[in-house]
Amino acid sequence: MITSLFRNAAIYTPASSQTPLSGDSQGKVDSIARGALLCRNGLIEKIGEEHAVIKDLSLYDVDIEIDCEGCCLIPGFVDPHTHICFAARREREFSQRIAGTPYLDILRAGGGILSSVRAVKEASEEELFQTTLENVLSALSFGTTTIEIKSGYGLDTETELKMLRVIDRIRRETPLDVAITFMGAHAVPHEYKEDPDTFVSILTDEMIPAVAKQGIARFCDVFCEEGVFTLQQSRKILQSAQKHGLKPRIHADEVYDTGGAGLAAELQTVSAEHLLAASERNLKAMAEAKVIANLLPATAYSLRKPYAPARRMIELNVPVALATDCNPGSCFTESMPFVFGLAVMNMNMTVQEALVASTINAAWALEMQHSVGSLEVGKQADFLLLDGDSPAILAYHAGVSPVVSVYKKGVLVA
Repeated sequence: MITSLFRNAAIYTPASSQTPLSGDSQGKVDSIARGALLCRNGLIEKIGEEHAVIKDLSLYDVDIEIDCEGCCLIPGFVDPHTHICFAARREREFSQRIAGTPYLDILRAGGGILSSVRAVKEASEEELFQTTLENVLSALSFGTTTIEIKSGYGLDTETELKMLRVIDRIRRETPLDVAITFMGAHAVPHEYKEDPDTFVSILTDEMIPAVAKQGIARFCDVFCEEGVFTLQQSRKILQSAQKHGLKPRIHADEVYDTGGAGLAAELQTVSAEHLLAASERNLKAMAEAKVIANLLPATAYSLRKPYAPARRMIELNVPVALATDCNPGSCFTESMPFVFGLAVMNMNMTVQEALVASTINAAWALEMQHSVGSLEVGKQADFLLLDGDSPAILAYHAGVSPVVSVYKKGVLVA
């Protein structure tokens, strides 16, 4: 049993709460100008003012003591929405989008998600693991200590199960906590382009039962969007997932207002993702249903789209989380500091609101709030040391990562 003391740190952590932080509480952050954190066997034993933490230090056999030299100490980032398991990048499509070709046009032409599907089908399981491992360890170096990873580049039962096995191996063989999502409803395969309802039936009658039997995925996601899955199809898929014990999530209203945010409220999904075009009426419904809004500012940045209305969501009492949406097409970044900076500079979130959104609210979006997302006694000692004296450095020092050290369960991992 290893006991470690981290002292002389400027500690910032979301305030303790029994619910996701929203509205006036979205930016509720506790700070300690000169704080200390004592962890034992990977869990936080004591945290507070340095003099109070070290007062009874003789009661502990401290193995490691680190002087943080006044650096800012915050919880490790929780990234609640990624497609980081993929086999090949899509730089050519990036150039097409920069030249003005709409993403949905690229998708209709067999590019986009469908090109990633081809690459994943052709890759061996080991090749897919190695590519994913490289990206995940990069995310770790940027301060992500808990991550959600979706399947969705298979679109058939065999390949989706292969992806889930790879993601589970990432969970077992890296320091990160990994939340695993099945997303066979990521796109309609080319062969079902004229008959998408048949593919929906394959999802509900074959793929979801097989995923549930495999026992790796905890969540099920669907891309509810014009040209992908309709509101009715999305409802059918998510209800099937719930029937088989998978928790629902939904890509909602990214390009058009198709009512996905309303469906999220109706089904009380764990989270709704994107929401750039969600109506105010449906956002209010999400607030009432306490559905987490996973906002993905780096995707809006990459697609040159208006950002999700984070300020209005907070006013409506919708709990807001932030995520990278790391994927090979519309948003290739694994950097939560970049996402943090975009949220502050382009979505009018305060530094405190962005900290809550990228830690504890993101943990709520993965139903992992009891173990990660804030620095509290009994939780995992997952935290970062920053090259600055407050979390503002994440937005202030633009274009770089101010993350100096990454600790997972009290152990230096990056």
